[in-house]
Amino acid sequence: MDPPSKSWSIHTRKEITTKYQIFNRIGAGAYSDVYKARRRSDSVTVALKEIHDYQSASREIEALQTLQHCPNVVVLHEYFWREDEDAVLVLEYLDTDLSCLIKEAKNWENGLSFGEIKKWMVQILCGVDACHRNSIVHRDLKPSNLLISNDGILKLADFGQARILLAPGFVANDNQQPYVQSTPYQAATVAGPSHFKHISDVSSEGGLFVEGPLVQADRPGELDELRFKSFDDTDKDSNIQDGDTSCLATGTMSNVEEDLLPGTYSYDVDDGEHDCYPPLTSCVGTRWYRAPELLYGSMNYGPEIDLWSLGCIFAEVLRLGPLFPGNSDIDQLGRIFSILGNLSEEVWPGCADLPDYKIMSFGKVDKPSGLEACLSNRSTDEILLVKKLLCFDPAGRATAMELLHDKYLNEDPLPVPPSELRIPSKHSSEVEDSPDELGGCRDLNSDSDFDDFGPTISTTDHGFSIQFS
Repeated sequence: MDPPSKSWSIHTRKEITTKYQIFNRIGAGAYSDVYKARRRSDSVTVALKEIHDYQSASREIEALQTLQHCPNVVVLHEYFWREDEDAVLVLEYLDTDLSCLIKEAKNWENGLSFGEIKKWMVQILCGVDACHRNSIVHRDLKPSNLLISNDGILKLADFGQARILLAPGFVANDNQQPYVQSTPYQAATVAGPSHFKHISDVSSEGGLFVEGPLVQADRPGELDELRFKSFDDTDKDSNIQDGDTSCLATGTMSNVEEDLLPGTYSYDVDDGEHDCYPPLTSCVGTRWYRAPELLYGSMNYGPEIDLWSLGCIFAEVLRLGPLFPGNSDIDQLGRIFSILGNLSEEVWPGCADLPDYKIMSFGKVDKPSGLEACLSNRSTDEILLVKKLLCFDPAGRATAMELLHDKYLNEDPLPVPPSELRIPSKHSSEVEDSPDELGGCRDLNSDSDFDDFGPTISTTDHGFSIQFS
């Protein structure tokens, strides 16, 4: 029997039950519950995501509205949200996800074909590129948040941790950007993915009362209805750690440089009036896919953290298993260093300025195994693709658009059409993800990250030192 839901308000809200027949709960997490439902008007199956956290709801709604025309992002049909009630998002229902595909492909005679791998990669890149071109950082990319439809379309989902780093509806300068919306914001160019400006949610007096069909983003007169109250990200993000909250049909069910192509990212935004906003938090995402700068406590980052996650995901698709399955944040860094070598000023000038860099000291890895050993049965081009993403220096990571033009994805064998993709089975109702995969906030005052290391930890004048064999 399912554990009791955090809130059964969805069953007593007539504005929802008159439009939707609610079936069983199919996903649950710390701050959301997801139900399978049927739209009464046309019998279409949908997912109703009831979100119990105000900030998470506002972020997810705003991100999905901004990306509503992207074919590789889950569709938000409408939402219900009144003051003092949980937000309920009506999303398209998708049966399965990339994590299910990876698990099933292990048992296929020859695994995934080159054409299948390329098609999945292209779809992921298209979704991430749409996010970044709209100045949205997902902050929790992982296989279980990449949903798959019955006809082979992959869609990014679970935007509860997403941040919009520029004013929503900014105007982009790059002629090649396909998912751009325009609103009457005054302009000042901000160049390069490493230089996204942070903008918090816009305040709204008197609470929020929004329900019904989505307001189109190209209707500027109605845009003010969709602004949300401002929160300090550092204080609030710990309340939405949904590493164990991915929900089926929105996320998934899982309980518990130099600037590359410097002209690629160039946006028109407000003239510097948003320079002083609360810092971002380092405590986001799921540990196995979390960028090193986050593990070291950085609060000054941008879309590059999604690119690191992409590298981990692509490696997992290629090897049909996780690349860095750390069981604690300290272990996570140790696994990264054992493969890629130590983080130092030589490989990332300025890394010593990361908040926790001088607190944690790791033994020197003389002979890192390298990505070649982890992807021993893969081609040179495939390994190079992953290397372009798993770069310590965030400014050195290839953008999604660059990779869409990468040689590997544009030569024979070409990506197969969606109709030729093998679709994994539907989600199981059983919990399959290990709690260790799900990560969580680090607390340097806690012993939780150190339990697995025993005598290999020693105290230093500035913190502690960890020696990995």
